[in-house]
This record gives sequence, C-alpha cells and structure tokens, in this order.
Amino acid sequence: MPREAGAVAPLRLAVVRAVLLSGAYAVLVVEVLGASHALTRGAFTVAWLLLLVTAAVAAALRWRRATRPGQPSAATPVPVSAAPAVSTAPQPVPVGAVASGGGADVSAPTAERGEPDSTPIRAARGFADLRAAAVDAWRTARPGERLLAGTVGGLLLLELLVALLAEPNNFDSQTYHLPKVEHWVAQGDLDFWPTAIHRQVTIPPGAEYLLLHLRLLTGGDHLHNLVQWAAGVVCLLVAARITAQLGGGRRAQLLTAFVLATTPMVVLQATSTQTDLICAAWVACAATLTLDGLRRRTGWGTLLGLGAATGLTAVTKTSGLIAVGPLLVLWGLAQLRLAWADRSAPAGPSSVPGGGRRAWPVGGLARTVGGSVLILVVAAVVVGPFLARVTAEFGHPLGPPRLRESIPMERHDPASVVVNALRIGHTAFDTPLAPLRRAGAEVIIRGAEAIGVDPQDRAITFGRELFPEPAWYPDEDRVAFPLAGALALIGAVIALARPRRITPERAGSLRAYAVVVLTAVLLHTAMIKWQPWGNRLLLYAVVLATPLAGLWLDAVLRNRPGGRRTVATVAAVTVLATSALAGVLALSYGFPRRLVGAGSVFTTSDWDTRFLRRPQWADEFRWAATAVQDSGARRIGLVQQNDNWEYPWWLLLRQPDGGSPDLVALQSVLPERPPADPSSVDAIVCTGNQAACAKLVPAGWRLEFRGYVGYALPPGR
Repeated sequence: MPREAGAVAPLRLAVVRAVLLSGAYAVLVVEVLGASHALTRGAFTVAWLLLLVTAAVAAALRWRRATRPGQPSAATPVPVSAAPAVSTAPQPVPVGAVASGGGADVSAPTAERGEPDSTPIRAARGFADLRAAAVDAWRTARPGERLLAGTVGGLLLLELLVALLAEPNNFDSQTYHLPKVEHWVAQGDLDFWPTAIHRQVTIPPGAEYLLLHLRLLTGGDHLHNLVQWAAGVVCLLVAARITAQLGGGRRAQLLTAFVLATTPMVVLQATSTQTDLICAAWVACAATLTLDGLRRRTGWGTLLGLGAATGLTAVTKTSGLIAVGPLLVLWGLAQLRLAWADRSAPAGPSSVPGGGRRAWPVGGLARTVGGSVLILVVAAVVVGPFLARVTAEFGHPLGPPRLRESIPMERHDPASVVVNALRIGHTAFDTPLAPLRRAGAEVIIRGAEAIGVDPQDRAITFGRELFPEPAWYPDEDRVAFPLAGALALIGAVIALARPRRITPERAGSLRAYAVVVLTAVLLHTAMIKWQPWGNRLLLYAVVLATPLAGLWLDAVLRNRPGGRRTVATVAAVTVLATSALAGVLALSYGFPRRLVGAGSVFTTSDWDTRFLRRPQWADEFRWAATAVQDSGARRIGLVQQNDNWEYPWWLLLRQPDGGSPDLVALQSVLPERPPADPSSVDAIVCTGNQAACAKLVPAGWRLEFRGYVGYALPPGR
C-alpha cells in the first residue's frame, strides 16, 4: 500500500504503481534480451523469477518494518486530539470500489444521501482485511450500487471467458501484430527484417512486447487475449480512481466504471489482440498520477511512475501522447503553483529574520524542473531503444514517409481541421438510425464544400477511404460510442461551466481536468486524419472522459428535497439502462468474437474462429500449407502485399518439434534490407495478388492458386 498520508483510493494507487512497474520491466527485459540475442523461454523465465523474488523480499521487509514493535501501524486510528479540524459542511470523500477489484478502499454511505461519510479508512492488511472491507462495502451499498457493481463484474467475467475461449482473430493482428512476435521468436532478437508489410517494423511495438512474454513462456497464443482484458480492468480501476480524485463518492465511481464497462468498444477490445485498450491504460495511469500532483508535491515514486506511463504510451501507440502531453503540462503548472503557494505563505520568525514573506523558493522551482527532466529521461529509457532502431533504419524517429503521411493530418488550416473534427464526431456518435446518419453526413459534406474544403481530400482522409462510413455495428475496429460520448460531453460542459454543481470541494481540479480532456480531443482531431476505424484510436480519450460522465450522472441522481425525481433523473436512468443493453449485446453478438449465434466461441472450431473475418480463406491457407509441407520444403519464401495475412503461415508451417518455420520475404519495403532470392528457397507461399506472385516465381516452377492463397514448388517437388 502507498505510504502517502491521505492518498485517495490507496489500493488502486498501489495497482497503478504495480502495473507501471511491471509494464516498464517487461519492455526493458525485451530490449535488454533482444540486444543480447537472447529472446528465449529460459531467459524470460529467469527474468520474471528475478522480479518475483525481488518483489517478495521488498514486501517482506516493508511488512517487517510496519509490524515492528513500537512502530505505529497504518491501521492505527488517529487520536481525536491529534486529528485536524474539518468543516461541518457535507464533503464528498473520494473513496469507493468497483466490482473489478478496487473494493478495499470504501466506507459506509450515509443513510440520507447515499454518499460516503468522512470516517477515516483503516488501511487493509492481508487478504482477510481486504475481504472484510469488500464484504462491508457490499453490505452497506444501496440496491442501485449493487446493480451497477454486479453488472460491471458480470461483464468482466464473461469477457474473460471469451478471451480464454476465442483464438486471436483481429485483422491487424493477422497482418502485423502477431507476425511481429513470431519474427522475434524466430530471430532471437529485435533486429528489423525484410518485409513487404512496413507496419511490422515501423509501428511502435509496446503491446507486442507484452505478447512476446506470453508467447515464449507458454509456447503459443492461447493467452494473448488476456493482455487487452487486463488492460480493460486497469482502465476501469483507474477511471474510478480519477472520479474519486475529482471528489466523487462511491456511487459516482461505480457510475464511471459502469459507463466505461458497457461501452461496446471497450467490451469488444477486452477480448482482442488489438492495442488500443493497452494504450488507454497507460494514458489513464498518467492521468491519475497527474491528479495526485494537483494538491501536493510529487515524490520520487510518482515521478518515476509518470515517466514510465509516458514511455509506455509512446512505445505502444504514439497517438496516446496527444493526451499525455497536456496532462504533463497540467502537472507542471500545478507543481509551480504549489511552489508559489509556499512562497506566499506567511513566514515564521525562525524562517525569515524580521518576519514577512519568503522569497521565491528556488528549491521548489528546481524540483519541478528536475522532476520534469526525470520524467522525460525515464520515458526515453523505455521508448528510446525502439526509436533508435527506427531512426537508424529510416533516418527519422517516426519512420518512413509513407507512415508519417498516412495517418497524421497533412493540412492544418482552420477549415480543414473543422471538417476533420466534424467527420470524426459523426463517426464516433453514429447510431443504427440510417436516416440520421445520412442527414448528418450530408450537412457536413455540404458545409465542407461551402468553405472550400473537399470532404474526401487525401490530406485529411486516410488512404482511399470515403466519408461517411457506418460505424454503429458492434465491430471491435469501428463501433461508435454515442451514449458514453454524449454523457462525457455533457459532463465536460458542466465541469467547465458550473463545476461546483458536481463537486463543490474539487471544482478547480474538475475544471482543469475537463480542460485537459477537451484539449486532447481537439488536438486529436487536428492531428489525426479521419478514417472508418478511427473510433478505436479515440479509446484513450473515452477512458479519460468517462469520469466526467460518472460525476455528472451522480449529481443528476442525487435525491431532491422531498424525494422529487426530475426529468433529468429519469432520462439518466434510461440512458444507463440503454448503455447496459448495448454492452450486453456487444458481448453477445459482437464481431469477430461473440457468445451466441453464428461464430459463437462455444460452437466454432479454433481454426474457423481465427478466420471469422474472412471465412473463405480458412481452407485456402490449409490447402497451400499442406502442399508445401508434403513437398518437404524447409526454407519458404513469402509473397504478400501491405495488408495481407501473414500470421496463418507461422501457425501452419511450424517445424514438427514446434519450432518456428524458416520464412523469408521475397519482397521488402526496407531499403537497407533486401529480400531473399526466390531461387534460394524450397517453396513459395503467396497471398493476395496472383500476378504479383507469378512475377517472383522462378521459371519452370509450378504455381497453384485458389482464391486468395497460392503456392509454388520447383520441379520434382
């Protein structure tokens, strides 16, 4: 448990620190062992045993110090005579729990308003105390709070079931997420390789580093979905803690967790091998540590945590830095404000001769600057090795021109930014109501043309995609979030305009946080091109904004004098019920993993589950792989295009002993890494364009193609 006195939700803060420590350690282990050409199961096993032993020793030493005779325990009540004076006005106490595991730091609600009282909470020590605290929280919770917690817990358990039963079948994972992991395993290091799919080497690999640990320790991919599931749990815990830091009580925290847990994008990604929830978790960790720095000077542990969160965000998905940047600015301003407050405080006779005020605390200013430098240094340690490899390969830390120009906005004039923002908003708030979608899109298109902007301009539109694109269907790559988005938007507006209506005691912090969230969203729309699957790129902003929704909903649901219920209260309850229905339907019928119907994880075979995106390819891959294996080929050439599926070859062509196949690319988009000579391989497997494959097949070889997949063998095989 954290040692800071008065830490908000200390158990969840401990989880945040443990997650950041584990994440940074996992990344650094990969980098160190990769540089040593030692990406092996044995090396990773030793690395994790070392961490576990170190953690156990540290925990034992801390426990020994805490229980030493004569030392006050954190569970010791503060004597009344020593307690500071408090106001008699009702004050929200930022404690609470969600069903996903933050339930130890709660207090009993008052009978009148259902809010936590101001009784100090004794730090839980040991599993018995944690269990007792959780039981007490459940016993004192109101029926509505139990319903919220039960729904969140039920969704998490069902998502865990799907994550364990379903094989990885995300489209991008088949193309570059999982092939990237297999290349590292086959090579034993992190060196780049010749490939026709540039995203295998140019996209930040932080999420894949975590998958690499599971791949080497388990020998397969059957636990890969758990990384995003765990990231989803972290997002819920941290979002609830942010709500507490902004003055929300138990119900507000549960509402935050409920809205986030029932958002279809969160539900679907929690069972996937995508990377957006992982990025959102790192950004959320940075946010909660930033809020800790609004009211007290930041210690070394928090500085290291902020650095780790920044580095982990950068090495996972650089778009997350759009939010981390404003958060760090807020932290720096808050620390400078605290230093200024120290200067303005009246000086005692022992501090300044003759009384008066203190001079500007140079130490406080230097500490803020030094802390900022430390954050950047820690972040550089985490992400620096990858950026160094990319710079050495392409001459730029952000990769080749095709990457730098495909996703970021290439026009930044106000008119283009406005059009881009409107299109992103249209896709994010999409609903099944087709007439509403068409009408909204028509207004945006005509408005863009009226101000001289082509709504399909390639400089503000990804690839060859065309706006609008339906996004209401529960698909993990593109599903919209109209309910969570609308609630967060309303909460942000109220937080900016009338924050005291939500949390009177934390109005300043609430307004500052809302400014940061809105700044991140505006920066996103000014920096990232519209694309049909752009909703998942906004997931980090959804996680950050949900506490604003939870706080506003809690304010709406408070009982009015005499028990009156307003129209807003009824509307809020209706929206919550609809949100729950959306989450359940996404889990039950979402794509490409679902509980019921065609493609259910209970009725679909492992192999067919992998191909639910493209069912017609399942037999084609097997057909080609069988022919190549029967030929006795050892060294196999790959022919593919930028968005083709490579991962099935790594599964089908493994060595009899389970070792990685010898797959080499016959095309390469890396100038310094030429492809293999087709005459040097024993067989060729192809995906996509048959004509492109035929150009690389040596003369006299037999080429067979069946739809999307083909293979070529030399004479006599």
